[in-house]
Amino acid sequence: MPRRNIRTFTVLPQLPTRLHALQKIAYNLWWCWHLEAVALFRRIDIDLFDKLNHSPIKLLGAVPQERFEELAKDSGFLDNMDRVEEMLDRYMKAKTWWQSHYAENNDIQIAYFSAEFGIHESVPVYSGGLGILAGDHLKSASDLGVPLCGVSLMYREGYFRQYLNIDGWQQELYPENDFFNLPLILETKPDGSPILISVPLPGREVFVKIWRIQVGRIPLYLLDCNIPQNRPEDRAITSQLYGGDQHTRIQQEIVLGIGGIRALKALGKSPSICHMNEGHSAFSALERIRVYIEDFNMDFAVASEAVKAGTCFTTHTPVPAGNDAFPEGMMDHYFGEYIHSLRIDRNTFLNLGREKPNNGGEPFSMTVLAIRISNTSNGVSQLHGKVSRKMWNSIWPELSEVEIPITSITNGVHTQTWIAPQIEHLYNRYLGRDWTEQPTNFEIWTKIEKIPDGELWRAHEHRRERLVTLARNRLKAQLVKRGSPPSEVAAAEEVLDPEALTIGFARRFATYKRGTLVFRYIERLAKILNDPKRPVQLIFSGKAHPKDNAGKDFIAQVVQFARRPELRGRVVFLEDYDMNIARHLIQGVDVWLNNPRRPLEASGTSGMKVCCNGGLNLSILDGWWDEGYAGDNGWAIGAGEEYTDTNYQDEVEGRAIYELIERDIVPLFYNRGADGLPRGWIHRMKRSILTNVPVFNTNRMVSEYAKVCYLPSQERHTKLIADNFSKAKELANWKVYTSARWPQIRFENVDVTTGDHIRVGESLNVQVKVHLGEISPQEVEVQLYHGPTDNAGEISQPHTVTLTTDGNVQNGSLQYTGKVPCKASGYYGYCLRVVPRNELLFNAFEPNLITWA
Repeated sequence: MPRRNIRTFTVLPQLPTRLHALQKIAYNLWWCWHLEAVALFRRIDIDLFDKLNHSPIKLLGAVPQERFEELAKDSGFLDNMDRVEEMLDRYMKAKTWWQSHYAENNDIQIAYFSAEFGIHESVPVYSGGLGILAGDHLKSASDLGVPLCGVSLMYREGYFRQYLNIDGWQQELYPENDFFNLPLILETKPDGSPILISVPLPGREVFVKIWRIQVGRIPLYLLDCNIPQNRPEDRAITSQLYGGDQHTRIQQEIVLGIGGIRALKALGKSPSICHMNEGHSAFSALERIRVYIEDFNMDFAVASEAVKAGTCFTTHTPVPAGNDAFPEGMMDHYFGEYIHSLRIDRNTFLNLGREKPNNGGEPFSMTVLAIRISNTSNGVSQLHGKVSRKMWNSIWPELSEVEIPITSITNGVHTQTWIAPQIEHLYNRYLGRDWTEQPTNFEIWTKIEKIPDGELWRAHEHRRERLVTLARNRLKAQLVKRGSPPSEVAAAEEVLDPEALTIGFARRFATYKRGTLVFRYIERLAKILNDPKRPVQLIFSGKAHPKDNAGKDFIAQVVQFARRPELRGRVVFLEDYDMNIARHLIQGVDVWLNNPRRPLEASGTSGMKVCCNGGLNLSILDGWWDEGYAGDNGWAIGAGEEYTDTNYQDEVEGRAIYELIERDIVPLFYNRGADGLPRGWIHRMKRSILTNVPVFNTNRMVSEYAKVCYLPSQERHTKLIADNFSKAKELANWKVYTSARWPQIRFENVDVTTGDHIRVGESLNVQVKVHLGEISPQEVEVQLYHGPTDNAGEISQPHTVTLTTDGNVQNGSLQYTGKVPCKASGYYGYCLRVVPRNELLFNAFEPNLITWA
C-alpha cells in the first residue's frame, strides 16, 4: 500500500454557550467523587452515560445536537448545572487543611510518581489496587490542599480488557485508548506547540509528549512516547501497562523516572520532594542527582545527599519476586553512557541496586535503589512494615529486624469515591455534611448510631438489588458474546436472589490470594448455598496477569464451579473487573471474603471500601484487617497464624470459612425481629462503619505522609541545599571521613558492676572503655542495647540507653557509663554498640556504620 500523507483535523462537540460549564466540569475529575456532578451527567442521557463507561467527555461528543438545544432551554437542568459549577468553583477556591496547618511551608512542591493511577473507570490507565490507591491519594491530596502533582505514563492501550472463552480461560484484548475522548489537556509552549522532552536510550533519544489530567486541585502529568518523532518500537514504550518483556519494563521505568523529572522541569516545576509509589520510578532519583551535578558542578556524593533528603519511598510488595530487578548486562546496556553524567564508576552505580555491595552478579533491584536513595521508606500496613523489615534486612546486616529503618503508613481509601449514593444521603442527614471534609473525625462518626436501623437496612438492601441486577445483565452479555445457547442466556435472568446473603470476592487473581479456597469442599458449600430458608450466594470477579497461567487457572476453576448443577445460580463470575464492577460489589455485598496467605497481602483496600457502605469483612488477619478487626465489626479467619505447609493451611482455613459462615454469619443475617430487621447484623454494620471508616481513609493516610515523610524531608532538604549546598557537602565529606576511620573503633573493656541476678527495683550498671581513634566523641553514640530475650537468646523487644562520658580522652579512648533500671522480673539480655551521630543524618543507621562489643 503506498504511503499517503494523511492530514488530521478534530471535530469538537457544538455545545450551546449556555452549556459551556459542562465541558469545564467534565475536564476536572473532581466530578467523579461528587454525587451532584455524577447525577448531572446522568441527567443528560442516563442510558448513554452507562453505555459509554460513565465518561462525560464521550457523552458530550455522542449526544445529538437536538438534545443540547433542549437542555439549553431546560431551566431545571440549567439550575442543576449552575449549582454543580458553583460547587466546583467553591471547592477550588476554599481554604484547605494544608493552608490552615502549614501555610508557612509554601515553598514545598511534592511530585508523586506511580506507574498507574486509577481515578475513574472512564480513564483506563490502571490495573488494580496500586493504581486505585494512587488515584485515591491524589483525591485526598486535593481535598486537603497538599501541594502535590502526580506523574505517570499515558498508556495507549492501558491495561487489558478481559473476556473468558467457553472453558473459562482468560483471554486478553488491548483496545486503544481514544485520547480525544479522555479528559486530557496537552501541555504546550506559548506558541501552542506541544512541550517535548527527550529521554536517553542506547544510541538514541526518545521524545515524550506531556498530557495533563486535572484531579480537583491536583494536576496529574502523563508521559506519552507515541509521537511521530520516535521510531515505531519507541512509540510502543507507552503502549501497555505492565506489558512486554524486561526490556519494555526498564524502558518504561526510564521514561517514568528520568522522563518524569525532565517533564516537570520543562513545565517549570522543581519538586523539593519526590514520593515514589513502588520502585518503578526509582530512576527519578538518579536524574535529580544528575541535574544537581550538571547545574552546580558538584560530585555524586554531595548531590545524592541533597536528593536523598528530599525523597520518600513506599513499597507495596511483600515477596522478593514482585520487585523489579534487572541483570547487570541490561543495566550496562541502558546506563553505560548515563553513568558518566553521574561521575561515578560502574561498580558504584551497580551497588546502588544491590542488597550486598560489591556482590558481582546480583541483579539491580529497583526497590533497593529506592531504599538507598530515600530518607524515608515505608510499608503500607503495620504487618507489611514488619515483613518489609525482614525482607530487606540484608541491606543493614548489623541491625536486628525491629530496627531496620522502614516504617509503615497504613493505606486508606477515598471515602467519598466509594460510598453508595443512598448511604451518602444517610450520612448527610444524620452525621451532617462535616464528614466529607473531616472523614477522620471520630466524634462525627459516633453519630452513626443515630441512623435508624430500618433506614440503614433498606438502603443496603437497595444496593444489593442493584448488584444482582448488574450481575444478571453482565452475565447475559458474557453468555451472548460467548455464543452460549439461548436457554442458558435466558437462565441468566434468574441467577442470584436479591434477598439472599451475598458474599463477594473480587481482586487480582494471584495464587496467594486463593480465589478457589471456598470451593475446597463442594458438598458442604452446596448445602450452605442451597438452604431453602437461608440461602447464600457468591459473586466473583477479577483479572490474572496475562503471563500468570496459575492465576488464570484459578479463574477457570471458579467458572467451572459456577456451572456445576448444585451451584448453578448461586455462584457467578463477572468478567472484565474494573472500577465500575468494584463499586457495585463493595456497595452491594453483605460480606467481603478475603483469604490470602498471611503475610503476603501487603495491605488490601477493597475491604475498607466495603466498610464505607456498612458491609462486613470475613478475612484472614493480614494486611489492613490485622489492624481493623475489632471482634464485633466483622469476622477473622484464624488468629493470625502463619504456616509452612500450604496444603495444611488450606485445609484449616478452608474449614474455618465454612464454620464461620454456617455458625455465625448465616444465623446472624437471617435472625429477624417482628419488624423483619436483622438487628444483630445491623449493629455489626454500624460497628464496621464506626471503627474502620474514620481510620482507613486516604485523608488520614495523606496527612500522615505529610507529617511523617513530606514535611521532615522538606526541612532536611532545605537545610542541605542552603548556602550553595554547604550542609550537603559537609555531610558527604563527614561520611567519607567517618567511614574510612570507623574500623578504628573497638571496645577495650566492659565492666558490669552487678551480678547475673538482679532484684526488681535495682539497676544494671555498666562501665565501658571505647577506643575511638581519630573519630571525635561528638560524632558517635555509645549505646546499651537491652531488653527481654526470646527462646533463641535474641533480644526481641530492644531498647537503647545512651551511655555518658566525661570526655576525658586517653590515647584515643574514653570511659562511658550508664545504667538500666530493672522494673519487672524476667530473662533479659544486653549488649553494647557504637553508632554514628550527626545532626544532618535522618537516622543513625543511614551510613550503615555500627560496631558491636
